[in-house]
Amino acid sequence: MSLDLVKPAQLAPVAGPSPAALAQVMTLERTEANHAAALASLACLQRVEAPAGPAREALAFPLTIAAWNLERCYAVEASAEMLRREGADIALLSEVDNGMARTGQRHTSRDVADALDMSHAFGVEFLELELGGATELEFCVDDFNRLGFHGNALLARAALQAPVMIRLEAHGHWFRPESPAHRIGTRCAIAGAAMTAQGPLYAVSVHLENAADAAYREQQVRGLIDAIDQLAGDMPVIIGGDLNTGLADGGDFEKETLFAHAASRGFERHGGPLDQMTTRASRVSRNPKGAYKLDWFLTRGLMVANSRIVPSVAPDGEVLSDHDMVVATIAGFTR
Repeated sequence: MSLDLVKPAQLAPVAGPSPAALAQVMTLERTEANHAAALASLACLQRVEAPAGPAREALAFPLTIAAWNLERCYAVEASAEMLRREGADIALLSEVDNGMARTGQRHTSRDVADALDMSHAFGVEFLELELGGATELEFCVDDFNRLGFHGNALLARAALQAPVMIRLEAHGHWFRPESPAHRIGTRCAIAGAAMTAQGPLYAVSVHLENAADAAYREQQVRGLIDAIDQLAGDMPVIIGGDLNTGLADGGDFEKETLFAHAASRGFERHGGPLDQMTTRASRVSRNPKGAYKLDWFLTRGLMVANSRIVPSVAPDGEVLSDHDMVVATIAGFTR
């Protein structure tokens, strides 16, 4: 992967496009060339937001790391409470909104981080050019998006060192005429180092493409690991998130060639019991076409004591996401 796809951090919140720039993007014909030009020109898609925070102690082992696709993060407080209850030291979050009408215009991952007193890095996967899908419109508090950001985040109880966003490709899957959504952007990962008692750990929150096949997702993982090797050196690494495995093969995640490639690069797979799926019906995904095992960790240089799946259901019965949380307990480094 070219490091041109690695985007640096900034301390200030990522600003939305100007009204004129947004109006211009809204009128673009949905072509690959137009998407590439818009992706390159929109500053909000070129930075990861990582506010400076107070000095923090190194994380002690065993560590608890959670990966969770929050499906917009409609329930900020309840989601934060679930992460607190599971004792997450690091949280790898995907599908989190910032300035979207459907989630009350909130910066959802920042608000989760604040509730948990965690460091926070957020990157815009997509600039959303509409309010959302049909089932989401009933949740909109306004008829406009304040920012229109939808992305991934990395949270930690330690300070985050050199956080970056890694774009996984430049293709406009979600800007094609046939796309069910109208978006500028690409799948991405948010990465950074967190200090532990045994040294720095490189943590990566990732979301792979669902509108593609297994070969395409393998290419995304190849590029991601290439970037990690350049950025992290010999640090132990944990990659976690929604890998969208098995969607093109009737739910058979073992047909995903990305796992074999990751193994060839020294990574082990963890995702709780292999027969336990990670998706469920939710307030948005009301009639899912089956259950899938989409959410995983890939680790290198780490002793994983166990991994498990935590149902995304609050104590009062509210379903917080169409993805369950995956959690790993890390006993220490192997090197």
